[in-house]
Amino acid sequence: MSPSPHPRGAVTVVVIGYDDAGHVADAVRSALAQGPAVREVVAVDDCSTDGSAELLARLAASDPRLRVIRHPVNSGGCGTPRNTGVDAATSPYVMFLDSDDVLPPGAVDALLAAACAEGAQVASGLCVRRELPSGREVPWQAPLHAERAVVERPALRPDLVRDTLCVDKLYATDFLRAHGIRFPGGRFPYEDVVFTARVLAASPRIALVPDRVYVWHVRRSAERLSISLDRAGVDNWRARTRACRAAHEILLAAGEKELARAARDKFLDHELRMYVRELGLRDARYRRAWWEHTRAYLAEYDTADWERAPASPGRLVGRVVLASPEPRDLSRLRELASRPARLTPPYARAPDGTPVWSADLPEVTLEPLLTRPAGSLPLAVDAELRPRTGATRVGPPSPLRLRLRLRLRLRLRLRLHDLYGRLAEAGGPEAAEVEWRRREDGRPGPCRTVAFTPVPAGAEGAGESAWTAEADVDPAALAAPGAGTWDLFLRLRLRDGASREVTAHALTGAGLLRRRALPDVRHGVLLVQPYATHSGALALRVAPGARAAVAVARRRLRRLLRRSRPA
Repeated sequence: MSPSPHPRGAVTVVVIGYDDAGHVADAVRSALAQGPAVREVVAVDDCSTDGSAELLARLAASDPRLRVIRHPVNSGGCGTPRNTGVDAATSPYVMFLDSDDVLPPGAVDALLAAACAEGAQVASGLCVRRELPSGREVPWQAPLHAERAVVERPALRPDLVRDTLCVDKLYATDFLRAHGIRFPGGRFPYEDVVFTARVLAASPRIALVPDRVYVWHVRRSAERLSISLDRAGVDNWRARTRACRAAHEILLAAGEKELARAARDKFLDHELRMYVRELGLRDARYRRAWWEHTRAYLAEYDTADWERAPASPGRLVGRVVLASPEPRDLSRLRELASRPARLTPPYARAPDGTPVWSADLPEVTLEPLLTRPAGSLPLAVDAELRPRTGATRVGPPSPLRLRLRLRLRLRLRLRLHDLYGRLAEAGGPEAAEVEWRRREDGRPGPCRTVAFTPVPAGAEGAGESAWTAEADVDPAALAAPGAGTWDLFLRLRLRDGASREVTAHALTGAGLLRRRALPDVRHGVLLVQPYATHSGALALRVAPGARAAVAVARRRLRRLLRRSRPA
């Protein structure tokens, strides 16, 4: 479908940057390359000290559409330079671009065509998070941009509050100015959460397009992490909750009660789950401060907030935090906060038989959770990998000669726990499709189907109903595309016809997650390391050949050195 006609020179792209000389030129060039729809690119340098301003000045000398504004004093955040850019804009529409990201070709045309065709004050498209240096791309809030749509007012699509980015959208400049919509100035992390709430509170007509309009570069190994990645200090969490509180208050003050409720839903499902998954990485001091602050924040929720979708994992995590004055059950909470959620044993009951979080926390009931169909429960599967040596026949069979070679494989052992008997009620599990997916590009690896067998009653560790299954894993097959990380996914099939995709909890017993160097005929050696992700799921790193193994070891050493640096 060709884009609708739109006026030339209708858009101002505001590029903001601070001490980012290594990337800002690429950002500016990607904006200028959008074509005649862009009247001007306003680059706001927030008093950089690394030569960024001089670089921008040279670029401006070669393209009259580029204007450079330099702040005499650093503002401390992203909001002030964006406000400066909006104030300077002379076009009917404005977009935002960060100095370390890029606009893909056609982004401005796609958004501008939708805004003009639909008479929309805001047009929004698909943003992708591109992990560097791997290049792996993950779409951001893809369901919102699955197809073209027009939203007459945000209250008709409460899930719009989940897309808190300001950079994947085109805004009518007069709309922002007429409603006084600005970013919080100064040092205000997560300023776009507040800005987005102000936009939604003004009830614009919004056009949604499936086109890719923004590439968000994620550089986890950068010397200076972005605000969204720099979560090691509890002040980052305090800033996040401050922004979420402000967004809720803005929507509530505008009379948008449904949007305000949706913003609180989003906090439980997104922010809370994300930070809980990382609690195990922090020290005891951080955890205590985080727990105290989170309890105070959640205490602001009212009864109606908790009664919405009471079976959601985020609400259950929040109830546990709110009910306990001290940090507890961090590993179990991490599993529940993962995606997809996993609720690991023990499965406790109150004296009256009510399913509860634990015997000493009976006020946190699990009854709403168990009202869900068996195929949508947060099922828990334990997984462990152990070495297994076996004989493999090489070449065609021959009555005169039988050639065999030893090939070291891994044995995957699975244990599926029954959640308060719900799986048994559904007839139990029939089988599981075991698939490894390459994290760098989503490539599926070898997939096989395994059958489950019930654990005999009274067997060791059989405190509840459980089923086990086993499958071979061939590291050489995973190494074929080169070095990479493989995540384990299971598609459980129940006997009642339901199915569910889950990840598996990595068991961490002695020797289970040890790095191994395995002999391999093709590559000489394979470096294989099972490990638990931040959310506790089992994953596998595979590096073929001695050179790749050395490269993996070097990257690991760099990560360790970076973590050991004083704050």
